[in-house]
Amino acid sequence: MDAAARPDPSPACDPRDHAPTDGPVRSLPPAFAALDLGTNNCRMLVGAPAGDGFRVLDSFSRIVRLGEGLHDTGRLSPVAMDRAITALQGCVQRLTRRPVRGVRAIATEACRQAVNGPEFIARARAETGLAIDIISTREEAELALESCAPLLRDGGRRALLFDIGGGSTEIAWVRLCSSGCAEDAPELIGYISLPVGVVTLAERFRATAQTEAGFDSMVEDVAARLHGFDAVHRIGQEIRQGGVRLVGTSGTVTTLAGIALALPRYSRPAVDGVVLSDREARDALADLQALGREGLAAHPCIGPERAEFVLPGCAIFAAIHRLWPASQIVVADRGLREGMLLRMMRADQKVRSAGRARR
Repeated sequence: MDAAARPDPSPACDPRDHAPTDGPVRSLPPAFAALDLGTNNCRMLVGAPAGDGFRVLDSFSRIVRLGEGLHDTGRLSPVAMDRAITALQGCVQRLTRRPVRGVRAIATEACRQAVNGPEFIARARAETGLAIDIISTREEAELALESCAPLLRDGGRRALLFDIGGGSTEIAWVRLCSSGCAEDAPELIGYISLPVGVVTLAERFRATAQTEAGFDSMVEDVAARLHGFDAVHRIGQEIRQGGVRLVGTSGTVTTLAGIALALPRYSRPAVDGVVLSDREARDALADLQALGREGLAAHPCIGPERAEFVLPGCAIFAAIHRLWPASQIVVADRGLREGMLLRMMRADQKVRSAGRARR
């Protein structure tokens, strides 16, 4: 779904917030920018408040493979860092086109794990001016929950939210409110960050990741890491009792949705918020496995740059769904950037409201 050097088509936190952005700059509300430098991608979203959410003014996504080789060396490679710096410079150039009230830039698992992660962040700041924070795994889970909260308003007692990334997978166990609760009511009551993502599994299993035996081994590897979390929170038992929503946000789950919906090309409006049945998800996974490496590369919802990561991502999903077999999966095409934007806009509104109250 992401393509190198192509604007990211996945914008708003709420589809209702889409609106034309033409017109004089003076008519636009304050803009904010959120940048997420992940293990595989560099993404930026610029948005302005609109209702309970925001509308997108600009977006950017580029595959940089910052974590390439990290599994073997424990370090970010010079060529990977150069790719990331180039992408960050492209983001800065975009930010010069439109004044923004606030910018938040974060880095995740690759920079958390790499011995030279802090050194790279210092270099990025010196060369781009961006103050990039290496966030904790907990904040990563919280931001994913922030962005997906609108999808959790339709009821239920609990939600299990998973975010399959390049270098890690975040899983959040969430308490939902009953009707009439405040908008920020979904509460994070437990989370786990697995040090496995689509890039790390692809590098560990290499060519075998594309085989049936390799796929099964990846599923077993991930499932083994989840049993302790399940034992603490008794999630499987909660799912059997009902009232638990399984929500996925990542390129893996949106790809599964694109396959299940038989989309001729990826479409965020068609995917974000869609609910897949257990059968639809399993059939889509089987279809992806049957395509093979060349078929994945040729598929319009995937492409050659993402082909090697699809089955590792599917293995992570399969492990999650095997342990926690919810009857439906809610698909979210939203993530850390949307969560950051909502937080910045909420904080800005509080400051401005306090200022007006003092007048």
